[in-house]
Amino acid sequence: MAPALLLVPAALASFVLAFGTGVEFVCFTSLQPLLGVTQKLRPDTRQDWLTALQDPGVLAALAQDLGLVLLFMGQHSLMAAEPVKTWMAQHFGVLQRSLYVACTALALQVVIRYWEPVPEGPVLWEAQSEPWVTWVPLLCFVMHIIAWLLIFSILLVFDYPELMGLKQVYYHVLGLGEPLALKSPRALRLFEHLRHPVCVELLTVLWAVPRLGLDRILLAALLTLYLGLAHGLDQQDLRYLHAQLQRKLQLLSGPHDVDAD
Repeated sequence: MAPALLLVPAALASFVLAFGTGVEFVCFTSLQPLLGVTQKLRPDTRQDWLTALQDPGVLAALAQDLGLVLLFMGQHSLMAAEPVKTWMAQHFGVLQRSLYVACTALALQVVIRYWEPVPEGPVLWEAQSEPWVTWVPLLCFVMHIIAWLLIFSILLVFDYPELMGLKQVYYHVLGLGEPLALKSPRALRLFEHLRHPVCVELLTVLWAVPRLGLDRILLAALLTLYLGLAHGLDQQDLRYLHAQLQRKLQLLSGPHDVDAD
């Protein structure tokens, strides 16, 4: 195992990369579609569905976008598989989570930087006339704000430092062991059932846009399918999440003697 002098900077570098990528992902999924950055053509100059799906340029762009999403999904799923996690733990120790977070951030960077918009293609829906051209973007903006606030709140409930791999290194340096070993059975059960704690909120961000074009349909549909397959909560998990949320709110509201679950 590498000394703390190397472990801490490596974990911090992974955190900085992930945090910066998260900011860029918010811009990619929210700010760009809400501000109309990718909308370059007038509605009357766009192709219809049949023409677009026969256009080699449109098909090439969609194929590139499909490959990018599959690349991210493949990395995210492969590195979360138990055999791969075991191998990474054997070779990287407490940096296993930090490495997973860094690779996920790099995969997202590739998606964001090489994503190919299809502005000339048809749209599933679009706000074009008043009052919808004013109120629909405003409503979507409010929904996105609420969704991202909920996402950040849920990440705090799920122990953000541990999700980012910082807590594992911190515990190791102080000789406190593995953080997961201190979790209750209810928490471990929840982690087994839920790989993506922000499923509904992220789906809101993906679909609630003023203009849903071909490339956005592809992104939203694939990630909806992926998130749906990874979401396996039951009533017991939901009760545990509710109890943890109440506990966090009590801790934030003031000093109380709250027993950990």
